[in-house]
Amino acid sequence: MKEINDIIQAYQKAKAENKKAALATVVKVEGSSYRQPGARMLVTEDGELTGAISGGCLEGDALKKALLAIHQQQNKLITYDTSNEEDSDFGVQLGCNGIVHILFEYINYDQSHPIDFLIKAAEERRDSVLACLFSLERGQSQIGTVLFYSRNTLWPENRDPDYLSEEAKKVLESRSSMVKTVIYENVSCEALIEYLPPAVSLVIAGAGNDVKPLVEIASVMGWEITVAEGRVSHATEKRFPLAKTVKVVGAEEFLNELVVDEHTFVVLMTHNYRYDLTVLKDMLNRDNRYIGVLGPKSKLNRMLNDLAEEDVEVSEEQMQRIYGPVGLDIGAETSEEIALSIAAEIKAVLEGKKGNSLRYKKDKIHHAISGDPQ
Repeated sequence: MKEINDIIQAYQKAKAENKKAALATVVKVEGSSYRQPGARMLVTEDGELTGAISGGCLEGDALKKALLAIHQQQNKLITYDTSNEEDSDFGVQLGCNGIVHILFEYINYDQSHPIDFLIKAAEERRDSVLACLFSLERGQSQIGTVLFYSRNTLWPENRDPDYLSEEAKKVLESRSSMVKTVIYENVSCEALIEYLPPAVSLVIAGAGNDVKPLVEIASVMGWEITVAEGRVSHATEKRFPLAKTVKVVGAEEFLNELVVDEHTFVVLMTHNYRYDLTVLKDMLNRDNRYIGVLGPKSKLNRMLNDLAEEDVEVSEEQMQRIYGPVGLDIGAETSEEIALSIAAEIKAVLEGKKGNSLRYKKDKIHHAISGDPQ
């Protein structure tokens, strides 16, 4: 979601300055590629780039194609074959061994355009789906982004809900994007039906100096950060300018105000045992996916024992959401290293991964996005 938010900000700036623009989107990949379908880059008429569609290999040529789409005021599909090691058209040997299809959508500020759909997705605090239609046939028109779908919203509302909504529902249920052939207005075309989760909501109970590097890393990741604790001298916006919300508040009051969903990740690091225990007890019965507890295993065991004395039974499912000691085992010692290990663990949990080294992975790094979702 960070890339999408960056693109939205760049779009708003370009519109305010009356600059023409186009959106480049990776819509299909065959073989290996640095970026997967859904990667985006906004290009303005003066050559400013926001986002990325490759590791830097395609951006130069993509800039030219985007400027052409802006000049002609129409969508274009460009295919890059990175599997040909002898092809030096892009000035480098890409070595990705894949074919990348990129759709360039001209942004007409006076009509519905792809950024409108990205704004819809960014405003949602729930899973959503975007549908982008394109054709691999030479000479065919490139339709572009046409549909936004979430649990309670279909937009635009005047769209026939049948032609893509069933596929969108599949993607939403599986939380897995797909590329497949569909019929749109009696024409056969390809559709990138993309799953988009909302930004991670990172809730940090604690505002000590060791929280600062975690907030900095989380900000780079594009997570929405809440910092809360009881010390007036510590929980300040001056100390945490990158946090979305900073609160000086007791544990009970904080929990009464806190909105939690399945994309909420909580880290307890107040160094105040009673505060952490109160938050842990409350979070056990919320929808959050992760509760990280800073400190040794003995601290977590003590917390669980104290909860048991209060007749609070922690189920196996609840235990699966508790990560204590918090963080991946990377030998972290300093605050910065611990913050890195926590952020990495959160990302691994978010993606359903174990956090192992990629050198031990026997298959591809990314699963191919094609056909029906798994």
